Amino acid sequence: MSGTRVVFDPTGERAAPTRERTPRPAALDGLTVGLLDISKARGNVFLDQLERHLSSRAGRVIRYAKPTFTKVAPIDLRHEISTQCDVVIEALAD
Repeated sequence: MSGTRVVFDPTGERAAPTRERTPRPAALDGLTVGLLDISKARGNVFLDQLERHLSSRAGRVIRYAKPTFTKVAPIDLRHEISTQCDVVIEALAD
């Protein structure tokens, strides 16, 4: 098998799942914006700048952080974000 690679999909899905995109708000006035740091290096630096920019535009800005970038956010963190925020921005940096 020189030059040939075989890649196996570990999921049991026969078709890729599709989801409707949530419409973006026209403005951030009065909305609560969640900033999720996924815990990659320097993601917090990006979010610091974004928070400064959004503070004058959004009703409220709340910061969150995943314990590690190698796993999905814990269910309790996802629930907290979904119940407290109108809009969420994730930071990914290296």
